[in-house]
This record gives sequence, structure tokens and C-alpha cells, in this order.
Amino acid sequence: MFLPTSSGPPARRLGAVKEFVVYTLARIGLFVASYAVIAGIYLLVTGGDTLPLLWPLLLAAVVSAVASYYLLRGQRDRFAAVVQRRAEAASARFEERRAKEDAE
Repeated sequence: MFLPTSSGPPARRLGAVKEFVVYTLARIGLFVASYAVIAGIYLLVTGGDTLPLLWPLLLAAVVSAVASYYLLRGQRDRFAAVVQRRAEAASARFEERRAKEDAE
């Protein structure tokens, strides 16, 4: 059975997960809000007819992507910084192990 090795204290690992979860939930929230606004506008304009499925979803995806680019920049940068630190730490551990093997 494969058990993943820990890459540090649980608090450090949870920090990376927290940034990912916060950013992902913010993106989903923007998408849902965009869809609600687009669907509401459509229903107001058409007088309450049925709502088509595909084009409001596509339009909401585009609107939320553009909005998240500007509105979620800080969260995206924090998440990227966490990923960068973890990648640098992993590279340093790899180099340390490789140097240790070469020395033996």
C-alpha cells in the first residue's frame, strides 16, 4: 500500500490547500453570480420565457473568467507564491539528496 510522505508540518501543507480552496470557491462564486445575472437579464428581456441552457453558460464562463482575472488577482498571486515556495523546497530537497548520494 502506498502512503504519501509528508513534505513538512501539516500547517504548511494546509496553507497551500487553503489558498487553492479559497481561490477555487471564489472562481465558482463568480461563475454562479455571472450566470444568475445573465439569466436574470435574459428572463427580464424575454418576459419570463424558458431559459436556454447553452449560451448563458458560455457567456457566464467568459464573463466570470474576465472578472476573475481582475478581481481575484491577489488570491491568484498568493496561491502562486505558495506553489512556488513548495516547488523550490522540493527542488532543494532533491538536490540535497542527490548531493548526498554523490558523496557516498
